[in-house]
This record gives sequence, structure tokens and C-alpha cells, in this order.
Amino acid sequence: MSETEETGEAMSPEESRWLEEARASKVPAHVGIIMDGSGRWAQKRGLPRREGHRAGVESIRRCLPALLRLGIKYCSFFVFSTENWRRPRDEVDLLMKMVVDWASDDKSEFIRHGVRIVPVGRWKELPAPVVSAVARAVKETEGGDTLHLLACLNYGGRQEIVDAAREMARSFAGDPRKVENLDEEGFMRFLYAPSVPEPDLILRTSGELRLSNFLLWQAAYSELVFTDVLWPDFGPVDLYKAVVEFGQRKRRFGDIAGKRG
Repeated sequence: MSETEETGEAMSPEESRWLEEARASKVPAHVGIIMDGSGRWAQKRGLPRREGHRAGVESIRRCLPALLRLGIKYCSFFVFSTENWRRPRDEVDLLMKMVVDWASDDKSEFIRHGVRIVPVGRWKELPAPVVSAVARAVKETEGGDTLHLLACLNYGGRQEIVDAAREMARSFAGDPRKVENLDEEGFMRFLYAPSVPEPDLILRTSGELRLSNFLLWQAAYSELVFTDVLWPDFGPVDLYKAVVEFGQRKRRFGDIAGKRG
């Protein structure tokens, strides 16, 4: 089957070359993406910030075929953080509307390609229209098993750890012996998505060199790749290049001997 038949998207020669190189590398099972730079993208063009956010949604759509071509099983997108509530009210309202539109408009594409939507974070505390749209997308894509697309909504890494500790305390109430036997694997059962493997690769756009409260527990041994490309300009070639760089890393997990990929 041709690449176009797989995803419905034709590729340029450059994209085909980088895809081939990425496939020849070690492809991560789980990629986390911090989508940064939409506001700066708009500012550079003399546009309002909302246009940067709209262009950022198109970048998610451009990356979906690339994720499928690589056979990546899990991808976590940092869509809306617990800190994003500090932004101006009109910008937050726009972001909420865009989540609703994305979850609704792209649902048929998700179903067609076997993409399962998995919301992560305190997403049920979002405005009712957002919760309803996301819940519908979750239900209608629950049969997908080609790609698990984790939408981190109202998400914060520290908040996740606090919530996990709170759930653990409730679970262990009245039986302190359980606490004595607690290990990392046991604690992970209380995280938002305990069945999802930790990200092998975390990618951040726009040149900023920080995690910004994204998957703090899970990122302990993730490989980090930073690119100067602003998120609205990010596309399949940029993703393939990040995977190639990932494949060149030696992952030690605290050991001496290195292991590629």
C-alpha cells in the first residue's frame, strides 16, 4: 500500500526522504509534544494571537499522517495547561472553542484512521460544551487502536502527582501497611493514564528549553528534543528529524551501558 493510500496525504520528495530515514532509525512508541510558539508566530506576522492558535490546530492535523506513517502508538499533545487560565479571558474562550471544534470536526478522520482520543488531566472541570465534545470524541473513537492521541487538557504535571497522592491516600486509608510496601510501579497506578507507557521522546517547539510542567513523573528518562521551529510552522519533516535525532541517542536509564533508541 502506498503512503498516500495509508493516510490520504501525498508527500514531497523531502518528506519521503526524511520519513525513510526516520523509519530506519529507532521509532519511539510514545512521543510527547509541547506545542509552543503560536503567539509569537502571529506576532511576527502582525496578526492577532488567535490566528496563531488557529494555525497551530492545522499543525496538529498535518502531524497526524506523519505519526501514522511512523507507526507511533501514543502521542501526547499539551493542549491546555493548568497555568493557561492566567491568559486573557478572550484568549481562553477562543482556546476552549477550538478544542470543541477540533474534537467535533476531526472525529471522522480519527475513526477512519483508527485514532483513539484519550483526554488527560482535569478535563472534566472545563466548560460544559468542551466536556461534552471531548466525551463524545472519546466514546466514538474508543475502538481505535492504531494511535492513541492523548489530549492533555487542563493538565499540569505537579497537579497530576498531587492528585495521584490524594487518590493513593484514599485507597490506603485505614491500612498503613500498604504504604510501607508502596513502590514506583504501585504509585503509577494512580496517575491519570496509568496504562500508557512513559514517553520515549518529548519534543518542544519554539526554542524554549524547559518542560513547563508537562508529564513530570513520566519524563524521568525521556529523551528531550528542542527545535527553534514555531509550532504553526511545524510539520511532518520536523517530526521525522526529531525521530532521527532520538534514534541517535544512547539511553542508559541510570546504567553505564548505552542503548540506542
